[in-house]
Amino acid sequence: MSLLNLSVQTLRKAADLKEKIAGLQKQLAAILGSSTKSIAAKAPKKKRGMSAAGRAKVAAAQKARWAKVHAAKAKPAAKPVKKARKKMSAAVKAKLSAMAKARWAKVKATGKKKL
Repeated sequence: MSLLNLSVQTLRKAADLKEKIAGLQKQLAAILGSSTKSIAAKAPKKKRGMSAAGRAKVAAAQKARWAKVHAAKAKPAAKPVKKARKKMSAAVKAKLSAMAKARWAKVKATGKKKL
């Protein structure tokens, strides 16, 4: 049964029972002399550490791996030389300019503002 289907009264009863159980667990722990607060509250697990020597070994191995990778990348093939772009001579520039001016003169003679 999901919590959405329960009535308010049923939910209140469940909350009251949970509080009673928590109280009874505290009383039981006090009687038995248990150092833990409750069964539900477990001590967190201790994280495993690594010694300084172990970290140093791991770091040295990683540096060696990276050095090997970078050494392989350091020997690239010679890059191909790019061809120099050809420059337009002054005579060709003048010829193209004259052609463009003639084209525009023809368009403007017909009264258009665009080609």
